[in-house]
Parts: sequence; structure tokens; C-alpha cells
Amino acid sequence: MANSNRETINVNDCKVLAHYKYDGDQYILTLSSSEIAQTTIPGQFVHVTVSDVIAMRRPISVMSIDKENNTFDLLYKIVGEGTRQLAECKIGDMLSVIGPIGNGFRVTNKKNPLLIGGGVGMPPIIAIAQQIKNNNDYNPFVILGSEIPFPFTPQNSEISNSCPSKTYTMPILEDWNVACGLASLQGFKGVYKGYVTDLAKEYLHTLSKEDLLQVEIYSCGPQPMLEAVAKLARDYNLPCQVSLEEYMACAVGGCAGCVVEVQTDDGPAMRRVCVDGPVFDAQSVFQ
Repeated sequence: MANSNRETINVNDCKVLAHYKYDGDQYILTLSSSEIAQTTIPGQFVHVTVSDVIAMRRPISVMSIDKENNTFDLLYKIVGEGTRQLAECKIGDMLSVIGPIGNGFRVTNKKNPLLIGGGVGMPPIIAIAQQIKNNNDYNPFVILGSEIPFPFTPQNSEISNSCPSKTYTMPILEDWNVACGLASLQGFKGVYKGYVTDLAKEYLHTLSKEDLLQVEIYSCGPQPMLEAVAKLARDYNLPCQVSLEEYMACAVGGCAGCVVEVQTDDGPAMRRVCVDGPVFDAQSVFQ
């Protein structure tokens, strides 16, 4: 996963088709681009111009794509002046978008993928669910965590799964017939009270030895969460891929401002999150 991926990096003029605001200063933005909709894989991101007065772009993960209509969705949260100005864009506006960028998740043949996303790390996890939702070879279980209100209205689920703690679900995952559990420490109605890894343990404890052999973990979220997910994977001897969140400047591999240390067969090495990642083997990053 350390090979730089520059083949799909292109500049696209994208029209704003929809822009929804949710609690906690969270937004879902729908943009048009055949280039991005047709080529993006889960875990890749785009670099978005946020306004005419701020030169620096902002990296945002792609949450879902619609190849038939050549659109893609981004989930973001206001965390500074750049995203505050992005929140002011309106339907019909044009945004300059570079992407898709980076090496995404490698969805393997493990039949029981465990998909764990936290906060604005949820989009790549939703993107994996979308990719495999119609493939009967997979039986995914998604866990989404948030310490602010979720950027959707949680609802009851009619999908059966083996996790003993039944929770509300994300509506789009319910529509895709993908089992999902929600976790938070905030006591939200219908949401498991605890960490995403706590809910993951409850789910993993229900699996037989044969089913555990078919589990691979895919995760994206803040670093403390990813460290906990990597430990969970070690405890259960499960393969695990993580998508790192990191501050970026150029986002195309030129400035080396987003480097992280990873363990390789030849020893420690520095890798750029933007083009060498953002997806890495969990144990190469978190020891």
C-alpha cells in the first residue's frame, strides 16, 4: 500500500447539486463530475477549493458515488475558516476539485468485513459498504461512532445481525441492506453507549472460529480510535487496514507535509499520507 497513486489526479470543475446541513456543523455536499464518479475507489479523497479568497484547498474523503448520474457526495465538518467558507457554497456554484487522490482500501476476499468509522472518518467506510452491497459473497457489519449528533437521522433497523447490542442504523445503509450499529458515549437514543471498539468486541464474540477467519477490519477516524482498532485487530489476530487523517498542504505528494512513520520489511520509513496512503496496514503504523 506504499506505492504512490498519481494516475487519477486531475483538476475537475464540479457543480454543486445539493448541500445539506446537519447538527454539529456537519454538511453533506453533492457535486457533479464524471471523472471522479467513475474512477473513485473507497478510501480515496479529493482536494477542494473552498472559496475565491482562500488559496489553500481542503482534503475531504469521498463518501459515496453515483456512476449513473456522475455525482459524488462529501461529508465534512466546519473546523476552521476554510470549511466555514465552504459551508457557504450554494446549489449551482462551481468548485475546483482535484482528485480522486491516494491509495484506497483493498477489499480482500474475506467474507465478513468489519467496517469501523468515527466522526468525519465515516465516509470511506460508507464507500466500502456501497461497493460491496450487491455482492452476495460478503456479509459486512458496519460500526459508526460519533460524539456529536450523527450527520443523518438514525432509524430502527429491520436487518438481522449477530451483534447482541441492537442499535439504530444509518438510513442509507438500511436501504443498501447492510447491517450497521451506532456507538457513542453521549447517550443518544437508540445508540450503543460505548466506544466503537466495545461494540466491535461484542460483535466479534458472537462469531465462530470459522467466521472469525473470514473477518478483515477496515477503519477510518481520529488517531486514538485507529490505535484502539489496531489493538483490537492484534488481540483477535485479524488483518486490518486503516485510513489516516492528517493535515495536508498540497495533497499531491509534493510538499511532504503529511508524512508518517511506517514499519516496512526494510525497517522504519517515512510515507506521505496523501499519495502513499491514506490507507495503510494498521500494524505498520500502530505498534
